[in-house]
Amino acid sequence: MPRAIWKGSIAFGLVNIPVELHTAVRDSRPHFRMLHAEDKSPIRFERVCAREGKPVAWEDLVKGYEYEKGRFVILTKDDFKAAALEKSRTVDIRNFVKGDEIDDRFFETSYYLTPQKGGERAYALLREAVRETGLVGIATIVLRDAQHLAALEVKGDAMVLTMMRYAEELVDTGELTFPKATNVRKPELQMAKTLVEQFADKWDPTQYTDEYRANLMKIIKAKMKGKTVELHETVEPQSAEVVDLMERLRQSLQGTSGRGARKTSSSRAKKKTAAHAKRKRAA
Repeated sequence: MPRAIWKGSIAFGLVNIPVELHTAVRDSRPHFRMLHAEDKSPIRFERVCAREGKPVAWEDLVKGYEYEKGRFVILTKDDFKAAALEKSRTVDIRNFVKGDEIDDRFFETSYYLTPQKGGERAYALLREAVRETGLVGIATIVLRDAQHLAALEVKGDAMVLTMMRYAEELVDTGELTFPKATNVRKPELQMAKTLVEQFADKWDPTQYTDEYRANLMKIIKAKMKGKTVELHETVEPQSAEVVDLMERLRQSLQGTSGRGARKTSSSRAKKKTAAHAKRKRAA
């Protein structure tokens, strides 16, 4: 089992469930190092004092809050610990809410919660209660010297804890300008709705791949062998502002209709081939 990044407990009323926190997502994109172009040697970054111009050792660093230009308040480790009032290692469930009431912008990184030894039965009990009610637990947790808001949900046999943003972290839409719906014409809207409906499908995350990562890996592998690889550039769609919107919608609909017909034709061909092979085996 992967190493836990945090150990504590879920506080649920008077019930305390010992749990561990494990990473639920991973960064699959290739990572790069900065090199000196002349001799391909890795570059080492140093922590340099702005006043003295000399490198500073890790043990000589402190954290400061700049309250005005060039003036700082220094905070110690004890200050950070004191700020984390709820520093007992608990996922403190505050309440349960309906999941569809939570704006998706609040969600950040997800983690798996697994039971520690002796907490399996209580873990399963809470998991099934959350599953059957269909609610989401809203909790707080102190992780890496900071308090986080978090959502507790059930996915299969796992309880998943997703870190959330606080309300003050979301940018108010009132600060931005968005077009009104008054300029939308009904024929355009109907055609756009038809186009949306033609793209309707079931959610299947496996059908979406990181093409940028795949292309990077193709280039990297080719360079490792001293070769080059040709990638086909995607043609950017023309802005709807400089063409007739209705005409562009019509073209889009024709394109999706053709794609649907090709998919149907391909599906029929596969079924026909399979049926032929089945008859041949039977003979």
